[in-house]
Order: sequence, then C-alpha cells, then structure tokens
Amino acid sequence: MAINYAKIFNRRVTPQSQPIPGSAQVRNSGGGYSWEVDDWTRLDRFLILGAEGGTYYITERDLVKQNHDAIVRCIKADGVRAVNRIVEISDAGRAPKNDPAIFALALVVTHGDAQAKAHAFANLGKVCRIGTHLFHFAEYVNAMRGWGRGLRNAVGHWYVDRGADDLAHQAVKYQQRDGWSHGDLLRLAHPKAPSTQHDAVFRWMLGGSFASQGADSLGEREVKRKVRGEDRVAKYDAVGALPKLIEAFEQAKRATRAGEIVKLIDEFDLPREAVPTQWLNEVVVWESLLERMPMTAMIRNLGKMTSLGLLAPFSDAKRLIVRKLRDETALKRARIHPLAVLVAQKIYAQGDGDKGALKWSPVSAVVDALDEAFYATFQNVEPCGKPVLLALDVSGSMAQSRIAGSCITAREGSAAMALITAATEPECEIIAFSAPARGGYGGMHGGGEPGITRVTISPRMRLADVIKRIEAIPMGGTDCALPMLWAARNKLNVSAFITYTDSETWAGNIHPAQALRQYRDEFVGDAKAVVVGMTSNGVWVFSYV
Repeated sequence: MAINYAKIFNRRVTPQSQPIPGSAQVRNSGGGYSWEVDDWTRLDRFLILGAEGGTYYITERDLVKQNHDAIVRCIKADGVRAVNRIVEISDAGRAPKNDPAIFALALVVTHGDAQAKAHAFANLGKVCRIGTHLFHFAEYVNAMRGWGRGLRNAVGHWYVDRGADDLAHQAVKYQQRDGWSHGDLLRLAHPKAPSTQHDAVFRWMLGGSFASQGADSLGEREVKRKVRGEDRVAKYDAVGALPKLIEAFEQAKRATRAGEIVKLIDEFDLPREAVPTQWLNEVVVWESLLERMPMTAMIRNLGKMTSLGLLAPFSDAKRLIVRKLRDETALKRARIHPLAVLVAQKIYAQGDGDKGALKWSPVSAVVDALDEAFYATFQNVEPCGKPVLLALDVSGSMAQSRIAGSCITAREGSAAMALITAATEPECEIIAFSAPARGGYGGMHGGGEPGITRVTISPRMRLADVIKRIEAIPMGGTDCALPMLWAARNKLNVSAFITYTDSETWAGNIHPAQALRQYRDEFVGDAKAVVVGMTSNGVWVFSYV
C-alpha cells in the first residue's frame, strides 16, 4: 500500500496531539502541543496573575520556579526593560495583588547588572507604595542577597523622600510585617533626616513602633555603646516635635474609654490600624472610622462591621456604605480592581472569611451594592464594536483552579467576563465547549470531536445564574480550534474569537492556529483569536498567524 505522505506530514491540518510539522511547538502539561510563550509574555502573566494555587496540571511550587527562571532570563537580557514593565503594571493597578511585582523587583536587584539595579532602586517607591510593600520587599531581598550600599540607599530614600506627615501615617498604619519593622529598616539604611521633624519620626521609629515615647526622647541625649571593646558615648542633638498623628497614636495606647478613641479618630484622622485591638469591637469606634475610611479598607472590613451590628436595618452606617459602593467616581479614584470586588462580594455573601473565625449575617443591600460596584469597576472598558465570539471552557478543572490565589475560581471569573462582554459589546455570541450531540465527553475526555453549545447570557443576569447555566452544560474537551470551525460551518463573520480556559488544552484533529488561518482565508482576513489563561502557565495556543 502506498504511503500517504501528505496525511502524515500536513502543515494545514494536524491533530493537537502532535506538533505542527516544522513548528516550534512543545508538549504542554495537558498532553497536547502548543507554542511556548516567550519570557517577556511570561513576565506579564506572572505580574498580573501571580502563581498562587498553581494550575490544574502544575503545582504552585513548580509554577513559581518556572516563572522565577523566566523572569531572571528577562532581567539578564534587558534589566531596564524588565523594571519598566514591572513599574507599569504595578503602578497602573492592573494586577489584583502587588506581591508578584514586588517579588520581580527583588529579583532585579539580585540578578540585574549595575544599570538594571540602579533603575530598580530609583523606582522602588513606585512599586512599594506603602509600608507593607516595603516590608515584603525587604523579606524577599533578604532571602536572596546581602544589604549592599545601593540597596540601603534606596530604602533610605523611601523614607526621606516622603513628607514628615506622610511618613508618620506610614509609621502608625503599617507598623510591621514579615518580621520587619520601620526601625529594622532604618538601622540598615541609616538615612539622613532632611528635617528635624523627620528626625523626630525616625527616632520614634527606632525606639519601637509600640513603645511609648516620652518628651525627653526628643531632646538632646547620650547613648553609651561599646566599640571594639571600649565604652564610648554617642551624642544626639534635639529633634523637632513629633507629628500630631504619632502623638494621637500614643494617646490611643493609653486610652481607657471608647470615647477617647473616637475623639482621637475625629480630631487626628487616626486610621484603623492605629487603634488598639481592644477597641475594635466597639460600634462607636467603627462608626467614627467609617466616616473617613478609604474605599479599599471599607470593602475589606464589611464583614467585621456587620458582625458588630453596625449595619443594622435603617442605620446611617448601612446607608453610607451603600452610597459609597455606588459612587462610580470614588471606585475609579480608589483604583479598585474588579477581581477585588468580586472576591469581596463572594466572601461577604457567604457570611464568613476565608481566614479566621469571624462570622456575620450578610446584609442584602450591601450584597447588591457590591454587585453594582463590580459592574462599575469596568466603566472604562470600551467595546471594540465588532462581532465577538466568546468560547467558555466548562470542564471540571475550571471549578478547581483559583485565579491569582483568590477565592474566585476560573469558572466564576470566566462567567463574570462573559457578563461584562455581553453588557459592553453590541455584537456578541457566547458558546461553550460541550459534549457532542451523541453524548459522552468528546475530545481528550472521550474520543472524537467535542461539541459546541450556544450559551444565552443576558447583561441583566446575576453572576450566580450565569454560573448555574454554565455548570449545567455537559463538558467536552476544550478544543480551541472549534470556535473557528463552528463559525465557518455557520458562515458567521467574526472579528475576534476569545476563549476563556484555565489550563493547557488539547483535543480535536486540527490545531487552533491552522483553523484560524483557514477561517481568515475564507471569511474575515484580519480575524483575531485570543486565549485568556485564567491561571498563569508557560504556553500559548496561537503563535503569530
């Protein structure tokens, strides 16, 4: 029998269980073949998605290792470019968590050349915007390298470049984390105070963030030290007065009544983190805090305030919270990430936190306001105005994979994005990778070609209803070529194919890149295909075709 060479070696139609002949495809964790992403794309994925929780196929530890190696290669290739990308994504608030950016910056100051390190040091304040970020950074770099002069100077500039009042706010609000305090970092950095008031804050920090400082500590003082076995005396000049916020913090530690705490909050804008723990179960204290509480902090503390009875029916506090959550301008100004709102809504609605033993009875008006806030945070999403086809992975792994280490599953995230697309795009069709019409699972799960099921999602539907509708669809293999094949079969002119999935995929008898090329030849010449990875990994389904 003659050999059919065209069938064995075919660049136009190749099963996804095999690489496209002549391509640079590699075997992925799911068993199929895809293009390996370049290191710069992997850096972007890590900065936005992180590596918490891993994926359905890759453990968290392995995923962190893979991303670490890719980021180091980026740093070695062009460290300045790596820093610019880290700063851009972190400063724009594109990621639900800032930890990946802080970790990546720590890698630059560890593995970069002199120019890259200098650029990273100069941009430390843009990535580490608050004290907690700086403590995380200190912990990361301490595990990787020593404290050289450049690193000490950069940390010192983080303190001296701030005004004294801002520094006082950082000192009382972000006191310690990861075993680090401001005093620890000041001892390492030895910054030169630009003013007597800075000097007062530094001296207070070095005295211990939790130690009461008397007025005498701000005057001239002498400190006895041993230097090379000899007793010596170091003399320090008097410093300026402490900022009022630090004085209020010290008074709060000595307070004996809730009314004293309320007065300090009202008069000095004392933040919640500066209120002694024993007063954080007092309703009157939370009422005062709520009046000026930042949006992110308010959302994070909804469960606590509800558990104390602050959000009682017809209460002023409940009305204030609902009004704030519906303020689209405030949501935009606070740079609230949509995922953060979705996480907050899920945790609040379930009545208990993912960590700790705090429990509460959710207030329906607050749940609804969080739902509205979720939509409001997408207010800057502009429709492309062209026909869009969304394809949803409905496999079981979507209910197990977590997005960026949050309590949100890939299924919930994809359902939410489907809602947003349905609400913003005038021409949108949504489908799901389902079992074939004859039954079974199809594709890699059961053999043969998976099926496609049209999914009706209205912008007016609630997320829970969308998830139920998706869960009811019999799952099929996630064949990323099917959207193009289905559109061609139905003679649809689609400008953008968008697939939401959690892991590497393989199923079907033709690679997605080949299916897209065929679709372009017959229908829309500039059609685009995007696979949105709900978890971070090292492959992509499409190359530049």
